[in-house]
Formats: sequence, structure tokens, C-alpha cells
Amino acid sequence: MVVASIVEGDVMFKSPSPSLRFKNVQVFILTHENVLVVQRRVLRQQTDIFALPDSKFENYFRINKDCFQDVLKEISPKLKSGRRSLALRPEIKLATALIFLAQGSYQTSVGNDFNISIAQLTVSVVLKEILEACEATICCKWIKASMTEEEKNSAKEYFFTNSGIPGVIGCVDGTHIKIISPGRNDANMYFNRKGFYSLNTMVVCDHKMKIRYFDARYGGSAHDSLVWNVSGMKRLLQERYDAGERNSWLLGDAGYPLEPFLMTPYRSTTEGSRESNFNSKHAKARNIVERTIGLLKSRFRCLLGARELHYSPIKAAVIANVCVALHNMCMDFEEEHLDDIENIIMQERNYQEDVEGAYSTEASQIRNNIRDNLF
Repeated sequence: MVVASIVEGDVMFKSPSPSLRFKNVQVFILTHENVLVVQRRVLRQQTDIFALPDSKFENYFRINKDCFQDVLKEISPKLKSGRRSLALRPEIKLATALIFLAQGSYQTSVGNDFNISIAQLTVSVVLKEILEACEATICCKWIKASMTEEEKNSAKEYFFTNSGIPGVIGCVDGTHIKIISPGRNDANMYFNRKGFYSLNTMVVCDHKMKIRYFDARYGGSAHDSLVWNVSGMKRLLQERYDAGERNSWLLGDAGYPLEPFLMTPYRSTTEGSRESNFNSKHAKARNIVERTIGLLKSRFRCLLGARELHYSPIKAAVIANVCVALHNMCMDFEEEHLDDIENIIMQERNYQEDVEGAYSTEASQIRNNIRDNLF
């Protein structure tokens, strides 16, 4: 016979059966694995995550309740429906995945959270299911490189007002996402110059801090310029440029090549010169992509370098993609989690690589024209 001490209110009593299901009861001392299962099931049945105060809900899951409901509505058709009466409810599955993404905790810690109370093995299964559902739904819908003319004009107005540089529709930068060693022959592809394994991801944001393009396919040893040159974003801008669009470009740092649709800063400028003035305004305008990356990692702390992702590069890329889609949804709800964002920005700047980039004569002329018309 298995005996567990159970506490209900102020009364403590003994239960002779591990298969009993209690209402409003929490196991206090566990003496058998079956009793732990009972505890988790009881807690899950009683859990109403929407009863949490708004501030605590957002602190746990990093999205508000309305956004949570929108995500749930999008992914529910992709989730498996349980036949058992005690199967995990869709909202508990989503909450489980969000706690992992938001806190960067190991799966065991996530499962032990009293709001979800599920075993580590179940966390692993749930996380896989939610990530696949999100990638098939919200990632396609919420990460879009294409912009309408109205969106482009709004971006250009914002950047011109704030920096004086015309034609800017967004900014690009790279950021490393720490992972464990892939442990294969190609592990060196993921070992970056800072001495840890990572994905070198490319982020393109607009004036509203929404991420319009995200590429997490390449290892930490890849340079920003390489990721750019093989990206779909460059291909899209090149096609538009070839089709006659001549007044729209991104801003990127010195690690990127100067192109007719990508403006980078001048090198080796003299203080007080027109080139120096251009660089100052360029840096001011480009700050938004640093803040966007800082906000993304502040909101979904599994992407921070403090604790690397213990997954293969492919799964780590999926995790990052889902975080980006959720970030964009949050921006539509005007949510910002800015804790530690300045520290994150400073850490990101330490990863920047300044190398001699290629440039075209046409791109140089465009940049010089901008330089000569700045105040």
C-alpha cells in the first residue's frame, strides 16, 4: 500500500490509494511516482491561467491575454486532440511552450511550474508540437519581407524625421543565438570568433520594431556579409531594384557591403567632415535594429547567451523563428518588455564585425548624394 500525506486547508490526513482523484487537494509529501501523477493531474484540472492578474500573466508568458488567445486560435487546428479526459488542454500546451521561450529555463523547470504541472518528458513532446504548429501558422503570417507602398512611405517618413536620411525602409543587423556544440564534423561551422557555438542570424526590422525578415540558417562562423549575400532579403531588394525601384534602401553597419539598396557608413572619416556627419545620422537611424534585437531577446530570454539552447541547430532555428513571429504579434498589441534591454544592446555591439565590404560605384554615388544633402 502506498501512503501519501495530503493537505487540504488546515487538515492533514492519510490516503491509502494512489489512484484517488481529489478536488481542491494538493499533495504535500510524495512517497510514490503515482501520487506525483495524481498531483499533476489535479493541479492541471484546477489551473486557470487566465485567472492570473494581467501583470503576472505577461511576466510569465511575455504576451498579454489577448495576444495569447490570438496565438491559440491560430495554432489550435494544428494541435492533436487528446481522447483521455485528463489530456492536456490546448491553452496549457501553449502556456508550457511560452514559459520555456520566455524564461529560457530547462524543460524540467518548466514542467515544475505550478501553473502547468507536467512531467519533463511531456514538456518535450508539447514543446515540439507547439513549435511545429507555430511554424506552420504564425511564422508564415507574421514574418513578411514585402511591404506595401503605404508601409514604405510611413517608414521613410519616420527615418527621415528622426535622422534626415531619405529613402530608408528598414535596418539590418546580425545577432548570435547561443547553442550547444552540434557534436558533428561540421561543429566548427557554428563556433564563432567570440569562442562559443551559435547561430548567426540576420534581422531586418522596420520603423515600428517589427521584424520583416529573419534568417537563422547559418552557423556562428559565418560573417554577416555572407548571410546577407545568400539571403532572400537581398534577392527581393535586387529584384525590385532591377525592376526600376530606385528610392528605397536598408541601413546596415560596416560589416555589410555597400549596395544600391543597402547603405553602410563611410570608413576612416575625419571629425567634422560630411562623411562623419553622415555616419552620425546613419548610426542614429540604425539604432532601431539594435533596440529591436534587444527587445526580442529581453522578451524571449531563451535567446539570450546566459543559457545556450540545448538543441540541434535546426531546432534552435525553429525556436528563434517562433520567437520572432510572437514578437511581431506583441508589437501589434503595443507590448514592450524592456527589462535589461540596454545591457543586451551593449552585449550585441561586442559581437559586431567590421571588415572591408564590397561596394559598387552606383551605390557609392547614391550614398554621396545623401551625404551632400544632409544638414
